[in-house]
Amino acid sequence: MRRLTLEEGKKAVRLARKAIETYLSEGRVIKDRLSGVFEEKRGVFTTLTKHGELRGCIGFPYPIKRLDEAIIESAIASATEDPRFPPVSLEEMDEIVVEVTVLTPPEKLDVKPQDLPKHIEIGRHGLMVKYRFHSGLLLPQVAVEYNFDEEEFLSQTCIKAGLPPDCWFYAEVYRFEGQIFKETKPKGDVIEVDLRGAKKCHG
Repeated sequence: MRRLTLEEGKKAVRLARKAIETYLSEGRVIKDRLSGVFEEKRGVFTTLTKHGELRGCIGFPYPIKRLDEAIIESAIASATEDPRFPPVSLEEMDEIVVEVTVLTPPEKLDVKPQDLPKHIEIGRHGLMVKYRFHSGLLLPQVAVEYNFDEEEFLSQTCIKAGLPPDCWFYAEVYRFEGQIFKETKPKGDVIEVDLRGAKKCHG
C-alpha cells in the first residue's frame, strides 16, 4: 500500500480542518473530493489536541470509504461526537491542532498469546483487540506518548475495549501501521510525524 507524500498529507489535514470549521459554522458536511490516493479506500483517524491535551479522536479502522470521504466524516465526528468530551466550538478551533493518521488494513496476529509482544513494534504498530461484542483500538502514537512497552500497549488496548487488561491472552489481536500528519500549531504548517525517530522517554 503506497504511503502518502508530504504534500498529500498536507491536503489531508487541511481537508479535515475545513470539514470541521464548515460544519461548526454552517452545519453542513462539505462534499470536497480529491484525486489520486484520496480516491482509494483507506482507514483513517482524526485526532484533535488543545494545548497538548486530547480534545477528540474518532475514525475508521477499516478501509470502507474513500480516503477524502473518511477524513471528512472522521474529522467532524472527532469534533462533535467523541463521548469523552463536549462538542468543540468554532472559536476553539483557533487553539486546536488537527492530526490525521492514515492506516494500513488491520492484520490479525495468529500467534500464541505469549508471543504477541514479539510481533509488535512500538512506534510502528497500532493495536486493535476484539472479543465478543467488545473492541478497542489505540493508534501507534499512543504507545510512544505514554512510553508503553509491548505488553503494556496490549493491556491498555484491552482496557480501551472495556475488557480486563489481560484480555489479549484470549481476544483477537490485530496490528496496523499509521502514517501521521499534523499541524505544528493551530492552523499552522503540516508535518509528517516519525514516531520511531521521536520516541519519548519519561524515565
